[in-house]
Amino acid sequence: MYLLGLDIGSSSTKASILDSQSGQCIASTHYPKTELSITSEQAGFAEQDPEVWWQCVQAACKALFALDHVDASLIKAIGISYQMHGLVCVDKAQQVLRPSIIWCDSRAVNIGQQAFAQLGEQRCLQTLLNSPGNFTASKLKWVKENQPEIFEKIDKFMLPGDFIAMKLTGEVTTTASGLSEGTLWDFEKQDIAEHLMQHYGFDANLIPTIVPSFGAQGQISAQSANLLGLSPDVQVCYRAGDQPNNALSLNVMRDGEIAATAGTSGVIYAVTDKNAYDPKSRVNTFKHVSEPSQADSNGVLLCVNGTGRLYSWIRSLLAETGQNPDYESLNTLAAGVPIGSEGLVVHPFGNGAERVLENQNPGGQFHHLDFNRHQLGHLMRASQEGIVFALKYGFDVLKNMGVQGEVIRAGKGNMFLSPVFREAFVNTCQIPVELYQTDGAEGAARGAGLGLGVFKNRDEMVAGLKLNECIEPASDKVVAYQNAYQQWLNKMA
Repeated sequence: MYLLGLDIGSSSTKASILDSQSGQCIASTHYPKTELSITSEQAGFAEQDPEVWWQCVQAACKALFALDHVDASLIKAIGISYQMHGLVCVDKAQQVLRPSIIWCDSRAVNIGQQAFAQLGEQRCLQTLLNSPGNFTASKLKWVKENQPEIFEKIDKFMLPGDFIAMKLTGEVTTTASGLSEGTLWDFEKQDIAEHLMQHYGFDANLIPTIVPSFGAQGQISAQSANLLGLSPDVQVCYRAGDQPNNALSLNVMRDGEIAATAGTSGVIYAVTDKNAYDPKSRVNTFKHVSEPSQADSNGVLLCVNGTGRLYSWIRSLLAETGQNPDYESLNTLAAGVPIGSEGLVVHPFGNGAERVLENQNPGGQFHHLDFNRHQLGHLMRASQEGIVFALKYGFDVLKNMGVQGEVIRAGKGNMFLSPVFREAFVNTCQIPVELYQTDGAEGAARGAGLGLGVFKNRDEMVAGLKLNECIEPASDKVVAYQNAYQQWLNKMA
């Protein structure tokens, strides 16, 4: 039996097929091969067409199912991972009414801040575990205020993963975990956050039917089965935002376990059994995808928007000059520069409002740039160090909340492919990092297996997951990184 995992990102859609018997990924791909475009009609806006995500799913599946060793008829369940916090609006005919307002869009910051003050900060923190901030609910309020003619046509609003599930099954559903990432879940009542819904003037009928994160979420429609080349008995059995799913893919499921990722954005995600929150809402608590047999747990998420996005931005500028260096070449240049980048400091805050900075959007910044001394290698190292230091800044917020762990698990991909980044991360945060050969699509496939029941528990779900490498802090480098981090912090003042 095979399990199909789909990871709907803002850069591309990844798809993986897992053999449930061996627990091994037998095929994976992503589409498109170049990054998807993000439309930004004005500063702070970031949108994508949800139908493009569905086209990417079709293209990725077509490529996978064309492989000689893949028999698509053996696929019995689908798991979906998706970019968090996005807003998709559809009418009664399930037609998209406007482009999706995606995770890095900043337009609703003021709306969320006003709601935080008007509802009462302590009430929001105790019930939502967050400020309404720039999350899905506040984005929908922006549509209500600025595009009332569109708002009036909305039958359901949903998250990006809900949209893909709808395209697969024809049913409009969501999850409690998904609602929590939109600040629409009341953690005290363990139900829809009616007080925020009422404050924003939303009818409860706008929310899709709630289904479990694991379990039957709908059978694939005959139309979609035919379109994708799947059997008509395939079920969608798992759904989660990309960061809870990344944690699942790394076997981070219980209190005290921590995951990290460094793709377009950088995230540290810690699981806790407490309703923990940061009074300044610099890190955010959402409902985790807990094992069906376990008590509910939460995930505390630290996000830095401009992680891999900073690195790809620099690479794209080089490409415009006729150069086309790969990331490995850029990492080699960075490795040739000493820790601290000889005084060059980079703040990687150029991809929308940063939650860890209390929703400020200072933009990316470069400090102490010396035209006579600094070269491309300095810029690459300083960028990687700046990303790590931003993550360290948020990691300290997590620790002050009492969220602790002994090791961080990450997939060996994206920025974690860089030896400079890995070294900077473990020595700045002073915690070991375990690297695994996995990704979000593979994790979604594992989640589908748990939801279908082919895996009876967590241990069976991750049986095929293999540790690739463990990196420990080095006593001879910790001080140098701490000094560089302090210099980075000084420029934050």
